Parts: sequence; C-alpha cells; structure tokens
Amino acid sequence: MIDRKSLRSNASAMEEALKKRGEGVVGKGSAWAKAIALDEVQRKLKTESESLQAERNRVSKIIGQKKGAGEDASDELQRMGEVGKAAKALELKAKEAEADFSFILLEIPNIPHDSVPEGKDENNNQEIRVWGNPRSDEVPAHWDIGEELGILDFDTGVKLAGSRFSVLKGAGARLERALMQFMLDTHADKHGYEEVWVPAIANRKTMTGTGQLPKFEDDAYRFAEEDLFLIPTAEVPVTNMYQDSILEASQLPIKHCAYTPCFRREAGSAGRDTRGMIRQHQFDKVELVQIVQPEQALDALDELLSHAIVILEALELPYRLVNLCSGDLGFSAEKTFDLEVWLPSQNTYREISSCSSCGQFQGRRAGIRVRDESGKPQAVATINGSGLAIGRTLVAILENYWLDDGSVNIPKALQPYMGGLTQISASKG
Repeated sequence: MIDRKSLRSNASAMEEALKKRGEGVVGKGSAWAKAIALDEVQRKLKTESESLQAERNRVSKIIGQKKGAGEDASDELQRMGEVGKAAKALELKAKEAEADFSFILLEIPNIPHDSVPEGKDENNNQEIRVWGNPRSDEVPAHWDIGEELGILDFDTGVKLAGSRFSVLKGAGARLERALMQFMLDTHADKHGYEEVWVPAIANRKTMTGTGQLPKFEDDAYRFAEEDLFLIPTAEVPVTNMYQDSILEASQLPIKHCAYTPCFRREAGSAGRDTRGMIRQHQFDKVELVQIVQPEQALDALDELLSHAIVILEALELPYRLVNLCSGDLGFSAEKTFDLEVWLPSQNTYREISSCSSCGQFQGRRAGIRVRDESGKPQAVATINGSGLAIGRTLVAILENYWLDDGSVNIPKALQPYMGGLTQISASKG
C-alpha cells in the first residue's frame, strides 16, 4: 500500500503522480478521494481526543485540589464521568475510522516511479529494443499446429473443465515439462535463485499482501466455504513467505524461483484470445521474486529482467523489450518492463514476461520489513517477474520453429530435456 505518512505530509505530490495512471484514479468517488476524506475525519477525531484529554487533566487537577482541601468535588466527579463517556464514544469512532481508512488504502494503486513514461494505455508504451529476426512467412496458428501434430487437445480440455482449458499430450506434455525444468535449472544454477515449491492455494491475507485483493477478487477462483483462493501467480505465496517478518539486513537480497500452476478467471477479458493457449484459465509459469533494500529496487529489477531475457535468447525466440507507460502499469507496480515474444501467425509481439518493481508497496501490505542502519524496521522492496510463462513459450516455439512439412524443431537448449528428441512430427506426437 502507499505510505500513509506520505499521504498526510505530501498528498498533493502523490495525487499528481497517481493522475498519471489515468482517469478515475484520483477523481470524485475514487479510493484516493475517500482516503483523503477519511484522513480528514481522523484528524478531527484526533483533535477532539486531545481536547477531551486536556479537559480530563484539568478536571482531575481540580478534583485533587478540592479533595486535598477537604472541599466537595461532586460536580467535578460528575464532569469526569461525562468526559469518560465521551472519550469511550470517541475511541469507538476512531477505531471505525481507522478500519475504514486502512481498508480504503488497500484499493489505491502504487505510485508510478519518476522514470516511468507518461501515457494512457499500451499504445503509449516505449519500445526499448528488439532482438532476433522475426519470421515473416505464413505460419499456421499454434492451435492448428498442435492439433495437427496430435500434441494439443482443446476439445478434451473443454469436456473436462470448460472453455479456456486444454490438454497437452505426448511430446507436447514433455515440452511443457522440459521448459519448466530448463527455466528452473537456469535460474537456480546460474542466476543464484533458491528454488521453492509453494502451495497453489492462498488465504485472503496472503492474496491481500501482494495486491490481488480486494481489487481483483472477481478475477480469482475462490473456495467460498474456506475463503481460500487458487493463486494467479507464484508471486503471491513466494513473496508472502516473509509476511509479518522483520528481516536483518544481512538476509537481503532474498531471491527465489518457483514453478506453479496459475489460475485466473479472466473476468475482465471476455472475448479476447478465446482460441488457443494465450489466455487460459489454468497455465504454468516459472516466477522470479526478489526481496531487497528499498534503495536497491531498480537495480534488482534490471537484474531480474536480464534473467528472463537469458531464457528467451537461449531458446532463440525473437522478442522486444518494452517500458510500460503509467497508464498500463499493474496495480502493485511502480515500474514495469514487458518482454514480448514474436508470434508469426499473428504478425505481432505478445507478452511473455512482465517484470516489475513494486517498491515498498507490497512490503507495507504484507508486513515484510528490514532493519535500517539505526535498527528501525522499514518496509522492504519487492521485485517479481515471469521467467517465463511456460504456455506462451510453448506457443512461441510451435510457431517460430514450425517447418513447411508440418513438423516442429526442438530448440537446442531444450533437447537434453526431451530425451534426445530434436523434432516433433505427426508420427512422433
């Protein structure tokens, strides 16, 4: 969440920064406007409380003086009772106001970093560079390639679970597994991440800690009776491993990689990418998470981004690197770079990894702190990104390595994980 002290001391600057995210973020009826109003309520309640405390001290002093002089203090005692009742009522109001304020803070997105380019939406993102040679010939869509090879089965996925689910078979299933293992081996053995295996179900506190709740509850799969959620990304459980903890400076940076299945209802994307594996309700991903000192956040983001890039280049998949504008930032992010892989069937680049610095935003929400030089706890900075989205990587391989005879070559980096298989053909699918 945003820093509540900054809200009270530097609200105007924060509001101007939030405006860069787009219309409605700070306007009338927004969470920001409600937070400002609730903060004003709290200020008034604090003033009233201070006045009551001053009155209590004044009356108490008089009572002591009268009792010491043997005088009647019944009026003052009655007044003290009235002050006590007023203080209790005020305390209840203050607790309610604090609860309302704390909740509304959870609905305010992160402040964009000064280095983030201004823009309204994805059309205003800045392309930093492109890598590789995108093929320009006609290539079938990945769903046609996969079904022709007998490694992708969408009909059975629909039969088993409904739309936007699929089944991988034979070499397709093995390719998914090979990608997972290749990514984990690379990040753990070469990039210094500790691999962790975490639950695919999270409680409400955990989902709130990384910013998925309360704002994106409609996009999550929820078990109503237990109030538990299927995770949308490993970022959720991995970051929250340190929930409500005070870390020592010597423990940082913390670097984890994790494979998990991910689940998203995609409530806000009806009609988009309804065919194929680009936007499914269940998908696999290898996630990278770093927990660092606040001043090291952007350097850590650059490092994590470079680790995701290593995977793309090892697989020899053409991509472009994009700096997201303020209007396209995710809720918890202060700065984000997207990696977009080339899909020849669509003649365009599509996101395959989103690498973000969240600054101290998630650290405050999840209660993850580190002691500064004076020993005082402060919120850590968190960095996360896909390293990579496995399903979309498989899609990119099917299309970029497709051959005119309908077969698909296996990238050299994956061949050791495929039992020596160098090509998928209909006879080997």
